Amino acid sequence: MPRYEFRCRACGDTFEVNRPMAEAGQPASCPQGHTDTVKLLSTVAVTGRGGAGRAGGATAPTGGGCCGGACGC
Repeated sequence: MPRYEFRCRACGDTFEVNRPMAEAGQPASCPQGHTDTVKLLSTVAVTGRGGAGRAGGATAPTGGGCCGGACGC
């Protein structure tokens, strides 16, 4: 279930709420009971197997595309 971060305008507390994406836009009360809150823009971390999970210890190819090593910038 996605986690959304909010900040209370009354007390300044930052808190997180787990809720379905369908309810992402609904308001949330802070833990102290204040209702004047704003949803914060959060970054997303995506993790995966990367090079460690590949057979033989091979790493993912690099290069190709701008600033990937092939363009010389």
